[in-house]
This record gives sequence, structure tokens and C-alpha cells, in this order.
Amino acid sequence: MEPSLYEKRDELRRVLQSRHFAKAKKKAHFLEFISEQTFLGNAEKLNEYLIGVEIYERGTDFDPQQDAIVRVQAHEIRRALKEYYEHEGKDSSLRIELPAGRYVPVFSRVSGLTAVTASVSAAPGSAAVSAALGGRDARAPRALRSPTVIALATLCLVLAVLLVRERLARQPSVVSRVSALPETMEWFWKPFLPPAAPPLIVIPTHPLLRAAHDGDSQATLATSHLIPKDKLPEFRDTIHYRELKGFHFVPSLTDFTAVGETLGLANFFEMFNTAGQKFRVKASRLVDYEEVKKGNAILLGGNQPWSGRIFLYTEGFWFRVGMIFNKNPQPGEQPVYRPQFDPVTNSLVRDYALVLMLPNEKKDERILLVYGIYTQGSQAAIEFVTSAEHLQELRQFLVKLAPDKRTPPKYFQVLLETTVENYVPGKVSLVSARIIPG
Repeated sequence: MEPSLYEKRDELRRVLQSRHFAKAKKKAHFLEFISEQTFLGNAEKLNEYLIGVEIYERGTDFDPQQDAIVRVQAHEIRRALKEYYEHEGKDSSLRIELPAGRYVPVFSRVSGLTAVTASVSAAPGSAAVSAALGGRDARAPRALRSPTVIALATLCLVLAVLLVRERLARQPSVVSRVSALPETMEWFWKPFLPPAAPPLIVIPTHPLLRAAHDGDSQATLATSHLIPKDKLPEFRDTIHYRELKGFHFVPSLTDFTAVGETLGLANFFEMFNTAGQKFRVKASRLVDYEEVKKGNAILLGGNQPWSGRIFLYTEGFWFRVGMIFNKNPQPGEQPVYRPQFDPVTNSLVRDYALVLMLPNEKKDERILLVYGIYTQGSQAAIEFVTSAEHLQELRQFLVKLAPDKRTPPKYFQVLLETTVENYVPGKVSLVSARIIPG
């Protein structure tokens, strides 16, 4: 079975922390870079020139024919990987290899059968090994092969099967009682249970330094801390590194916490549960481009590679550097939508969000993108698309844009606006929409 992306990243982490890579920063960065690019679906772009420029800072005039730095370091990485798996990583269930002449790492699973076979070779006369492989040991006691023992073993097997069947048959009644807590727990939780009001569950908001962008107020930018880009090579593959002119970091307790997207999951759960549909949840760092394209996908938040960078419609509204640009403003629309802040407290008072319904690789599958400039905008947008009242309003708006004035288009883009008070989204309203050609 193909290792999952999580397993691959976990194995890469162990390798990079080993003594073979921990103190060799360039080799570690080399291996991490080509691995992450492979995870992101960019394997075909990996070559000597790219690695020389990105990892070894050789400049745009780098000539791999004249400078063998990449080939030499690749050879060192192959040797280090071989030594790692001969010693520290000998018990690892995965292997990372860098085939000769290539710069795309291969992650492969070590077959458990190989280990069993090795044990058999080491101890061919072992009764335990022979039993594990389903063979018979000629030296086993005759009593173990007697009809009485065989009959007793068969009887035990039948009883085990009957016991499992009985438990399975009783399973529905067990499920029906899970809502009731046992007495040993009820004394503690009774104040929180019906008829009392639902309890409050608090999601922690961690303090952080986030990268400032053009959508921030001047007061926010004035409090930022500048860190030169070359001091943060770990961010080289992020959206911020490519789009922002510099890394001006500002302290935040409310902005880029993803709390809005997290709270919005409750709306999705309620909606899909009503429809009898299940759904999966994954962190964006564990999802690559190929997985997104496999089926229906809902992408939340604007700071992941997929949102507004790969799946977008630039002829209408376009989210970039903390603002939403409007390429073809219609009457009453603005060319740029920026978040608004209170002039006294500098707190966010108005945010904007985009919703895009796009076709996936297969025309009968969809990609839905929902993201605000700040996390409050994302939360408001999720509430909008899970509200029957708001979706009715959106349908009427889209029908007016449709050629036949009767049928809403399959693919579209929506611009939303929300008020924000004390960093909590308030009233959300539809600003405009665009039909996306199919």
C-alpha cells in the first residue's frame, strides 16, 4: 500500500533529525526541499538548476555543467540515507531513496514479509517461526496433533464465532443507550445535561506573530517587526514569501488564528448530518494538489496554496496580498476591497470574503472555496453558505445574471461583506457575484 502523505512527512522528519542530517544544514535543506516539492505535485520541475538556485544560492547565471555542487551533494545525500537505514533507521517501516541521476525522492514501504523471511533464514528450525508461516514442525509433540486436542480447538473456535455474532446482534441496543451516562459519571456532569442550557466550549486562541500584508492598517504596520527574507529560508515555499515585499511581522491574538474556519466546521457538520452525508477533515499541509483534484473538495481559508492561487477566477474578484481586487468593476462596485478598521482602537470593523464554486477534474465534481481576508470573514462566509435564507438570496441574484434568467449557473464567484465587532463577525451581506464560464 502506498504510504500516506502523513507517513512520508513523519519519516522525513525522523531522517532530518538524525545525526546524518541534523548538523548538515545544506544537505537537510536539499532533501527537505525536493521532498516538499514532490508532496506538492511539483516533482517534474525538480532539476539541477532549480536546486542550485534555491538551495545553494548560485544565482540566475548558475550553469550545472560548470558547477557540480548539486550532483556532489546529491551523492552525499544518497550515502547519508544508506548509512541512516543501516543503523538508526534500520527498524523503520518506510525508506527514503534518491535514485541515481534523479532529484525526486522515492518513499517506499518495507514489506513485513521481508522481515519474517529473514527470521526464518536465521532460525530455520524454529517451531515458532514455522507456526507463524503456517508450516508444520516435524519435532512438535504428538499430543498437539491428537484428535482430542483438534476437537477441543474446533469447539473453542465455534464458541468464539457464536460469541462475536451475539455481540454484533446486540450492538443496536448498545448504540441506542450511549446518550445516557452511567451513574458514576452523571453526578459530575448532571448540571451540564438537559434540561440545562448547552454548555460553553472554549477554543484556545494562541498568541502569534503573523506576516503583515497590504490589507493591514497603517497603525498595524507601524507596530510591525521587520525580519529580512534571507533570514527565514524556511518560509521560501510559502505564499507569503513569493507575494510579500518584506516580512513585517505583527503580534496577533485574533486575525490569522483559523478560529473562524474551525467554528464554521460546526455549520458544515450540522448541514451534512441533516443530509446524511459524511465528510473528511484534513490540515492543508497534509493535502497535495492531486488529492484535491480526486473528488468534491471544500477549501477553507485564503492562506493555503490552493485557495486563490491555483483555483481562482481573475476576470472577476481576486484575493491577493490581503485585499480583494475587482478586475472589471460593475456600476456601484469598487476596484479594490480592503478591510476597514476603527480609527481609534485599530480593531477590525469590516471584512470581505470570497466564495467560488468551480468544476473539478470531472465535470460532475466540484471545488468550493470559502475564505475571508481575515478569519472573521471566513466564518461569516461559511455561515452564509450554510444558511437557507442566504442561499435563497444568492440564487435569486445569480438567476438575474444567467442568460435565460431562470436557471442559476453551475459555476460562480461571490463577494461577501461582513461587519465585525470585538473580532466577531456580525451581519453578512451579498455584495456582488460573477458567472464563471463552464
